[in-house]
Formats: sequence, structure tokens, C-alpha cells
Amino acid sequence: MRTELTERFGIEYPIFGFTPSEHVAAAISRAGGMGVLGCVRFNEADELNRVLEWMHENTDGKPFGVDIVMPAKIPTEGTQVDLDSMIPDEHRAFVERTLDELKVPRLPGEERVNAGVLGWLHSVARSHVDIAMEHADRYGQIKLIANALGSPPKDVIDKSHDHGVSVAALAGAKAHALHHVDAGVDIVIAQGYEAGGHTGEITSIVLWPEIVDAVEGHASVLAAGGVGSGRQMAAALASGAQGVWMGSYWLTAAEYRLGAHGDGPTVIQEALLAATSHDTVRRRIYSGKPARLLKTKWTDAWDAADAPEPLPMPLQNILVSEAHARISAADDASVVAMPAGQIVGRMNAITPVAELIDGLVAEYEQTVARLSTTVAERSPA
Repeated sequence: MRTELTERFGIEYPIFGFTPSEHVAAAISRAGGMGVLGCVRFNEADELNRVLEWMHENTDGKPFGVDIVMPAKIPTEGTQVDLDSMIPDEHRAFVERTLDELKVPRLPGEERVNAGVLGWLHSVARSHVDIAMEHADRYGQIKLIANALGSPPKDVIDKSHDHGVSVAALAGAKAHALHHVDAGVDIVIAQGYEAGGHTGEITSIVLWPEIVDAVEGHASVLAAGGVGSGRQMAAALASGAQGVWMGSYWLTAAEYRLGAHGDGPTVIQEALLAATSHDTVRRRIYSGKPARLLKTKWTDAWDAADAPEPLPMPLQNILVSEAHARISAADDASVVAMPAGQIVGRMNAITPVAELIDGLVAEYEQTVARLSTTVAERSPA
């Protein structure tokens, strides 16, 4: 496959795979796409450094990207104690009561868990940028930095460009895309309502061409939201996008082992494999911003009449961080707390990344060939 973005990044296929797993990200890059490592789970600089070093050693010299969570407007941050004090007691009581009712056991030991919480803070996200740029200079493999919360601050965009790294930002509406272009973003990720995680309210088939038209000549577009087949890739490129951005689809990859307790599927994967395209909900309970999640007993509890309203980011993250850690360790697929898109209905087997990409490309080629047969030669006027 050849598009403007495959040429720019020197990759075989315009498949950009976002994932929190370094093993999946590396496999995507090795297979000819571009793996994009989600950094929000890294609270410590040393851990991100270690994982990026591993990525360099396991990507055969091929390019990859990183994904950060950073609002363009720099927020005021307090200490952990300050933030904790802003969480109402009724919210804490609800979370504890819900976990008890769902029979989610406590974690061993008494140390508090804040897994992934600090990564949502602006200051920590900036440290992720600094580390990524150091690796971009040292190895030359990091070619893309994507931001999940819109345009990053101008100095971050400028710094990335100075290091030869392209900047991408997610957009759920035309207005967001135009703002990204004005800010200097190189790639707009047009993410439709069907997507997992933070997503807007416009469906992909409407959003993709609207954003392509809006930013033409100023930025490239990746299509996201509901992409899980070669036919959907063909639809994305037919809309004018230069590639696809896929996240949920990699959660049932064989290389995805986050939260694994044995050799079989992880608890999260068990839940995903059993789900249909009807089994997701869009709620603010995961981070404080609207995000599409797998529908489970955990999301049902937050829909109950006695549930409190979710808190704004990052307070909601702090409120549920330990709950998410306990749920992940509980080995109960019926209560998992996991972002997932509506494409989950197609995720029916544990499959190696290389096979997933081969299948996407083969179906894309078949689709393009089939479509070519629908064009009839016009008769002379």
C-alpha cells in the first residue's frame, strides 16, 4: 500500500496502531505498520525509559510513535494531598460499596495504588515528551507523537518539530481539526463516535470526509473509530484519509499481556471476546471525560439511580485508580473496566499482530479489486 503517510514515515502499510502494550506496538511496527505506544500508564520516568529502550531493541530498526495525554491549556496542579482532598466522601463510599457488592477483593498489602493516575497530569505528560525526544535523538526511530486530548501546547509542537518528530492530535469534530491546523499539528486523527476511549458524538462515515475537506492542503488525516477490517480501511482511504488509526482492535492480539495471570487470554481479553458491538457504553466514569467503555457490572453500577455524578479529570482518575487495579487483579471478566470501541464485535479470537495486519491488507486488496469492477466505461456523448 502507498499513501502520503507511508512515504513520509517509510512504512509498508498506513496502519497506525495505538496500544498501551510495548509488545503489541513493537509487533505492529515489525509487521509494516506504525506502532504507537500509549504513555499514560507510566508514572515513573525510569519505567518509560526502560520500555522505550526495549522498543528500540525489538522493532528491527523500524519507526514507531508515542501517545501522550496533555491538554493544550496548562492546568493548575496541586499535590497528591491537595487533589485527594477535592474528592467528596460520598464518591469514595460509593466506589468502596460497589467493589464490595461486586466481590472485588482488595489488593495484597496496604500500599495505595495510583497506577496510571500521574500520567494524566500535565507535568508528567511533559516528562513523557522530554523522554521521547531524547530517544528520538539517540535512535532516530520515534517519528510521531500523538496527543489524546487535542492540540498539545505550542512549545511541545515546536520542540517535536525541532527533533524531527511529527505531531498528531485526535479530533471528534471539524472545529477541533481546524484548531489543530492553526496550532501547527501535522496529522489530524479524525475519530468517530464508534471509537473506544475518549470520543465525540459524530459517526466516522460522516466525520472522516468532513475533516479531510476541512484540512486539505494543511494536514494529513488518519481515520479512526470503527476500523477493524480491510473493507473499513478501504472506506477510510476512499473518504480521503491517508491511513487508519486503530486502538481497540489490538486488545485481543496474542502479544497483549497486560494484566495477564497465566498463559491463556487475559481477563480483559475474555471480556472482549464475549462482547458484541452492542456491549459498549459512552460514559465519564473512566477519566472524567466522555469515553466509550466495555459494558460490564462496573459500568452498570455507575448507571444506577444512587450513583454519584462522575468527577472532572483528573479527580475521577484518582477516585477510580485503585478500583481499576483491584478489578484488573480480580480475575472476573464480568466487572472489567476497559475502554473499547464498537468494533469489539469483530474481535472474536486471540490472534498474533502479524496475522491481524496480513488479514487487514489482504481484505483491503480484495475490496479495492472488487470496487474496480463497479466502474463502467462511459459511452461517448
